[in-house]
Amino acid sequence: MAALIELMLALLRDFVQASFRARAAIVAENLFLRRQLALYQERKVRRRRPTPAVKLALVTLGRFFPWRDALAIAKPETFVRWHRAGFRLFWRWRSRSAGRRPLPRNLQALIVTMARENPSWGEGRIADELSLKLGLFVDSRTVGKYLKEDGPRRPVGQRWATFVQNHASAIVACDFFTSVTATFQVLYVFVAMEIGSRRILHCNVTAHPTADWTRQQFREFLDGESGHQYLVHDRDCVFSAGVDIAVNGFGLKVLKTPVRSPMANAHCERVIGTIRRECLDYLIPLNAQHLRRTVREFATHYNRGRPHSALGPGFPEPTKAAGPGPTPASDRRHRLPAGYRVARSTVLGGLHHEYRLEEEVA
Repeated sequence: MAALIELMLALLRDFVQASFRARAAIVAENLFLRRQLALYQERKVRRRRPTPAVKLALVTLGRFFPWRDALAIAKPETFVRWHRAGFRLFWRWRSRSAGRRPLPRNLQALIVTMARENPSWGEGRIADELSLKLGLFVDSRTVGKYLKEDGPRRPVGQRWATFVQNHASAIVACDFFTSVTATFQVLYVFVAMEIGSRRILHCNVTAHPTADWTRQQFREFLDGESGHQYLVHDRDCVFSAGVDIAVNGFGLKVLKTPVRSPMANAHCERVIGTIRRECLDYLIPLNAQHLRRTVREFATHYNRGRPHSALGPGFPEPTKAAGPGPTPASDRRHRLPAGYRVARSTVLGGLHHEYRLEEEVA
């Protein structure tokens, strides 16, 4: 009974006090208390820590009424510390230095592009390129600022793609891939190509690839006089130390790709993909002899009759693909030359066709 009387007296006191207070103060105190209660969840779950937005809202509302009696989620000293921290942040924002205007976005993108495409270039080299060749005068320290914003740069050195491009005509790439016959026998196909011309140098099939068999394949197409200087292959156990020694005897340096990095031998992987998509996906080999004959016939078509976009487009063996003489020119773009007709020949039983011009018989 005494507790009930005490509660009624407290409510009466609060009502009398509220009647003499300004409406803005009452609204502010109400919002102040609601923001604190929102931090609690039902069933007495542990409250969440106030976010910076909640702290700012409480500090702002506390300016409209005496907040010490209404504060429930923190000590008054903590609330004052929030207010002081917000005051410092406000004046730090007001006192910030304007500084120089940033470079145009297209110039920022150009600086980042030049750094990515030329890993060995430093800040000074990029600034000199911009000023001497493009007439854009940017300080080297400004260049460095935008390079730091782009993130850490790669280690300085020649990239693998640059090395392959510079030595394409002197690099031979090779690899194995598998094919399954009609009797579910797994056969291994060996392919070697010249990166510069995209020409398939050699291909063969075996059911049991060994180091001795692989060494013999290199002997069949490497003569030491072709001008090749490098051989790229993966780290398969079939490319043993004895195989590498035999390759060195032909004057080639062996370059092994990193572990599980097929993109390091991307040109040969692309050739293997072409053989699968344009040849082996459309037939089922009966045995090793059938597969060997099929792959070699497609390799001849690949070298002499299949245009390659990377060559211009062109052919890996242009002298043999173009025929005995140059292609006759027509006086109109969409008409055949006068006195010529289109002739065709089948490849792989009609899976592909090769077309050429022939003189019409009178």
